[in-house]
Amino acid sequence: MNLRRLKYFVTIVDTGSLTQAAEVLHIAQPALSQQVATLENELDQQLLIRTKRGVTPTEAGKILYSHARTILRQCEQAQTAVINAGQAMTGKVSIGFAPGPAASSLTMPLLQTVREQFPDVLVYLHENSGASLNEKVIDGQLDMAVLYDRAPAAGITSLPLMKEELWLVGTGLCPGQSVDLADVARTGLFLPREYSAVRKRVDEAFALRRLSARIVGEIESVATLSAAISSGMGAAILPESAARALVSSTHAWMVRITNPTLNLPLSLNFSARQPLSPAAQSVKSILLALLNQPALEDRPLQLVS
Repeated sequence: MNLRRLKYFVTIVDTGSLTQAAEVLHIAQPALSQQVATLENELDQQLLIRTKRGVTPTEAGKILYSHARTILRQCEQAQTAVINAGQAMTGKVSIGFAPGPAASSLTMPLLQTVREQFPDVLVYLHENSGASLNEKVIDGQLDMAVLYDRAPAAGITSLPLMKEELWLVGTGLCPGQSVDLADVARTGLFLPREYSAVRKRVDEAFALRRLSARIVGEIESVATLSAAISSGMGAAILPESAARALVSSTHAWMVRITNPTLNLPLSLNFSARQPLSPAAQSVKSILLALLNQPALEDRPLQLVS
């Protein structure tokens, strides 16, 4: 194997198409196909499945993809470190953020601080669901991710940042200052899909109390959820920061859930298998420092020591 073929292979998997990969790499498609064939011969494994819709990696291909991304990233980091020895900090840092006010409130202060302290460091921000972000961290597509995550995947190091209570949000008659989980079980609920950290925490709480949730819909879009709650068709269970943001933009109410109260940690996740680059380490330090600033402490969150 050589680095060029590994780069070709990673690009093919990322684009899902030999044609698109050839365009990105600026080489002819037959030449790219020959490089893949050579790589498959070297490993004595089929790496790609070709269909009319494009290409997908085989199980062997998925394993190679994960290692290849790590190898290429380490080579890039080594090259950057050597070139910039004794010079100002440079490089690219990619960070994933789960949708929600708690995570998104960090983005602008982070970008501003990085620009002030390390103007030659380029920060790439990516928003997606928690499960997808962890996969991208493991594959090396992201350096780190800020997300709600109670049980990180294998190969992930999770650093707790803060924790939020989950609140019930709805319209119509408000149940009071708090609501028992048993009463929540009798309410029609809009919840995210099963892979969401919020959904997992809610399902766990209901299961421990031997309750069943009345789910009237599964919604992940903030705009759609706001419209659904405003219509009065059901309520939602949200982290406190997200609940306050939704209430401020609608005529909804929010009440604390009790018996039991539900908490969810916001974590900074990064790979346990590959070290962060110097630039990524610096951005990580800035991110952690921002969490201790008064402007963030004023929000209704509990910092995790």
